Amino acid sequence: MSSPKLLITPDYIRAAITAIEKAEHRVIFMSLMFTDDDVTDDFVDALEAAASRGVSVQIAADTFTYGELGGHFVPFKFFKEKSRATTKVVRELTKKGVTFNWLGRFSTTPVTGRTHIKCLIVDDIVFSFGGVNLYGKDITGNVDYMFRCADDRLADDLTHEFNQITKADRSHFAYRSHKFSYGPHTVLTDGGFQGDSIIYRRAVELAKEASDILLVSQYCPTGKLSRIIKTKPSRLYFNPPHLAGPLNKMVISVGMFFSNHKTLYVRNRYLHAKFMIFTMPDGRKIALTGSHNFVYGGVLLGTREIALETADPKIIRQLEAFFREHVA
Repeated sequence: MSSPKLLITPDYIRAAITAIEKAEHRVIFMSLMFTDDDVTDDFVDALEAAASRGVSVQIAADTFTYGELGGHFVPFKFFKEKSRATTKVVRELTKKGVTFNWLGRFSTTPVTGRTHIKCLIVDDIVFSFGGVNLYGKDITGNVDYMFRCADDRLADDLTHEFNQITKADRSHFAYRSHKFSYGPHTVLTDGGFQGDSIIYRRAVELAKEASDILLVSQYCPTGKLSRIIKTKPSRLYFNPPHLAGPLNKMVISVGMFFSNHKTLYVRNRYLHAKFMIFTMPDGRKIALTGSHNFVYGGVLLGTREIALETADPKIIRQLEAFFREHVA
């Protein structure tokens, strides 16, 4: 894998559109949210144009989108104006030859079995290991990033994961977690088994070994990871409850109450980036970066996630630079 490059949200959107416009063979896109609005218009147009010129375009997004647009507990959320606009653009994309899958249609609650993975594959280029959703509000309002990686094997492996996850969702079963090694890098994917997360387990393992921990997430860490963090020198940056909407405010408040963790984050923009940097006793640093929020609730609910584990100093320096400029 070539050394991944961290792109803050606006740079990611521009780079993604440029890559899609040049796509020759495939465009694979998975996201929790998929909307067509003033901010995402050019991205969606690029997907449509790629399909029109014969590129294989596959999209999978979670039905959580409709809850966000129309209200998670509203009986007629699919018929709200913004929801109907999303349905319309999906139909238009399908007519152009795009293969579109709504994931999580048969989830029992608005928060069970969600697909939280963010990943775009364009030919042999991968954009992932960050938290950016295709949703105008998230793009303009959140502090976040994605990594760009050029690697044909990574692109092929994640295309396979995309196909297996969408197949599992259609058949109403969970897909097992996976680990892929690329020299000094490891890619971890959670397939949706409730109570199991290879990413969370790895965070726990690294936290046990670490002599110092930096955590950046939208939520307060919970579960076993939270308890280990309390025994270590650590710096925790997550949103204070007043920055969050009603549902996330409750999640953060409950996490803080039971863990007694405090946040060092004092900026005004909503923090959506998710990474941990573990400093080991010998001075080495190992990072986990991706879509996982490092809360145990997501593990219990069977959330599908993706993360990159790396000890590459170039990547860790990029995360530390992002931290200094946008978080600390």
